[in-house]
Amino acid sequence: MKVNPNTIDIIAPNLKRRYSGVSSTVFRLVPVQAETIAIATTGPVLPGDIPQFSLARLPFLSRSGPSGYRVWHSRRNIEMLAGMLLKYVLRKKLKLVFTSAAQRRHSGYSRWLIRRMDAVIAASGKAKSYLGVPATVVLHGIDTHEFAPAPDRRALRIKLGLDPNALIVGCFGRIRAQKGTDLFVEAMIDLLHRHPTAQGIIMGGVTREQQAFVDELKRKIGAADLADRLRILPEDKDFTIAPWFRAIDIYMAPQRWEGFGLTPLEAMSCGVPVVATRVGAFEDLIATNETGFLVPPNDVPQLIEATDKLMKDAALRNAMAKAARLKAVEQHQIAHEANAINEIYQRLLSEG
Repeated sequence: MKVNPNTIDIIAPNLKRRYSGVSSTVFRLVPVQAETIAIATTGPVLPGDIPQFSLARLPFLSRSGPSGYRVWHSRRNIEMLAGMLLKYVLRKKLKLVFTSAAQRRHSGYSRWLIRRMDAVIAASGKAKSYLGVPATVVLHGIDTHEFAPAPDRRALRIKLGLDPNALIVGCFGRIRAQKGTDLFVEAMIDLLHRHPTAQGIIMGGVTREQQAFVDELKRKIGAADLADRLRILPEDKDFTIAPWFRAIDIYMAPQRWEGFGLTPLEAMSCGVPVVATRVGAFEDLIATNETGFLVPPNDVPQLIEATDKLMKDAALRNAMAKAARLKAVEQHQIAHEANAINEIYQRLLSEG
């Protein structure tokens, strides 16, 4: 959805070619925010259905926006740097905003950039504690219409090439040690031997640096004689993982560490119970023994135990699935996040 950049007040760039959790946040938020504020994104690779303009037009942006100043909302270091170049080198009238989800001490370079922002948003209270500057906490939300239970899961599975009769456990997101994909594989090798009709699927982006890691996962799966039941699927290129969440019975988020972590919430919104580690914002998202289970990071035996409870108890799965969907709808709507961020934009624009 192409727009004229000179007619917008807010730019939310996505300056990374590879799809990531940050990309997902931008792609979901911008269309919702655009319902009440003039906002668009720009970047090298964007889905076609969100307000956007070509990255090549950025240097030629008019100095002022319709409201005088514009807001440049960064979520990565490269985007903060680009905003500063636009503001201080090309003399664009910009207010600079940064959102951080990181729950670790920032590098000296990042702290230098953050101190030069006009407003800072933290994705959680923990993330705020690492910033060292005043920040407003705005929790991530989810589009509960896009991420919703499948009306016909069997038909969806057939469309996706999945076994319509299997009990399926999923693990989605970038495939790397940080995300605990190897822990998922280790747990599922045990669980699939306990549950002969169950299957596991992994889906996510693989960088060149992580290819050896993925190759080792495939070797372990093959050695366990489970290549047909524990599959690593190519990354979905349609900028949405929602159909895959709808198709599974249980979601596992075995991360070793995480900034925020949206995938458990995406699963919950699709009516899928979750087993996750106590990292990122997972403790804020998952109600233990109600919408899923939380276990310590790096604890494969507890991952196995918690997932096994769900795999062998259909009534428990169904009860948690209903509770998960209800919690997502009642407490984690993306409109709440969009409205809170738009209020920050409006304040900056009114300050001039």
